[in-house]
Amino acid sequence: MATLQVKGIDDNLYRALAARAAQDNRSISQEVVTLIQAFLARLSANPSDATEAFLEMSGTWKDERPAKTIAAEIRRSRRSGRRLRTTRVFD
Repeated sequence: MATLQVKGIDDNLYRALAARAAQDNRSISQEVVTLIQAFLARLSANPSDATEAFLEMSGTWKDERPAKTIAAEIRRSRRSGRRLRTTRVFD
């Protein structure tokens, strides 16, 4: 396995890396490797593939009506004056 040594890191950047590593229960070296892997994985991904995957996951709203008409219908369907009634849990 190769070793990478980085010199001249700004103190603020090092502290930020250390804080993030602590949050993830990793060493600073492990955190740096993880960040580099994630960054390189994003670079190699095709943006249109990512868009398609997102749309497939979240679904799309297919409606031929203009947005103004849809918004007006949503507003009309709302019921005003109704309040959420809650029971007091911590009495």
